[in-house]
Amino acid sequence: MNQAVPFHPSRIFAHPDMTLPRVMVSPARYIQGPGVLKKTGSYVALMDSTCFGILASERSQQAETAQVVESLEASGYTAVATTFRGECSLEEIEHQVKILSNQAVDALIAVGGGKCVDAGKCIAERLNVPIVVIPSLASNDAPTSAVAVLYSTEGVFTGAEFFPQNPALVIVDTEIIAQSSPRYLAAGIGDAMATWYEARVCINNPNGRSTVGARPTLAATAISEICARTLMSEGVEALRAVRDGKITPALENVVEANTLLSGIGFESGGLAVAHAVANNLTMVPRVHDQYLHGEMVALGTMIQLVMEDGKEAEKVARFFAQVGLPMCLAQVSMSVEDPEIDALLDQVLGNPSVRNMPFDVTRGGLVKALTDMDQLGTSVIEELGDGPYKALHQ
Repeated sequence: MNQAVPFHPSRIFAHPDMTLPRVMVSPARYIQGPGVLKKTGSYVALMDSTCFGILASERSQQAETAQVVESLEASGYTAVATTFRGECSLEEIEHQVKILSNQAVDALIAVGGGKCVDAGKCIAERLNVPIVVIPSLASNDAPTSAVAVLYSTEGVFTGAEFFPQNPALVIVDTEIIAQSSPRYLAAGIGDAMATWYEARVCINNPNGRSTVGARPTLAATAISEICARTLMSEGVEALRAVRDGKITPALENVVEANTLLSGIGFESGGLAVAHAVANNLTMVPRVHDQYLHGEMVALGTMIQLVMEDGKEAEKVARFFAQVGLPMCLAQVSMSVEDPEIDALLDQVLGNPSVRNMPFDVTRGGLVKALTDMDQLGTSVIEELGDGPYKALHQ
């Protein structure tokens, strides 16, 4: 769907002559379980496609992609693989479009982490083919959504691209997730924990809007709440399972929360300060180079909660201490005295998501929240220690 004007769902759903409707979006199908990757050829029979392009990192080409290709070919499909070079930038997207446009692919499969998944969505849109997402990590909620986060070639956040359709199919193999680094699962917990707190803000604010530019639904809000409840109750056990390389009910539940529940929750529930902070932390090179998206979101969630509710902020900080997520600036190699803080605050204040808060977000309010968050996180570390964080960052 190539258009002169970039697609944005708000132009579909928001009309000045009517009340803003409630809208819920989701992937067409979501499949999760141990060993499901080997059945990819069976699942894609639900689609009207015969030649699949496969976008994957060099590492994934040697691992997960081989299983996907074997399953596709055993079921009579054609597979054409291309290597994702690491950044979801317009340059990388156009590079891959040139490669695949001559291959007669009628669907695209993205195998990998969040940036590969998002790049795959952009490429599929330009090729006008459906996208199948196979995440190799449960580190973020990108797989289910119809939005991609874009970066410069240096990895600095530049914006987002929206699509008319969510992925046709999302396949999550928990055998693969169980063998990944615990840090990735923890980052996914950080990304997903924000979902409830941002959705809660959006639905309680009569002027709040979801990511698709509509009012949140009760369904998305309920999904967001059970997402947070699941993470709080089973996150520690799920991380233990990954450290042991085992698939447990807790791991299955947390993977679903990180991926499906958070994906539906953020897209149909809405974003607020947490993601406004996280997406702009990438402008600080040492943060971008050393930390994962979900770790940045965790810090953004702490800042948002300090602005709203000190008791809830302390509760979440204690949970983050247990799972090894950042809760103070030092844990993302920053301090309140850093010269980058001013530019970061400028970018956060300019992010439309902050308008979902039920009060005006000001520079002074952000500075106070940043300082209070840093003090709270530091005090929790002094009380509980930072062993889980250090274990993930060795």
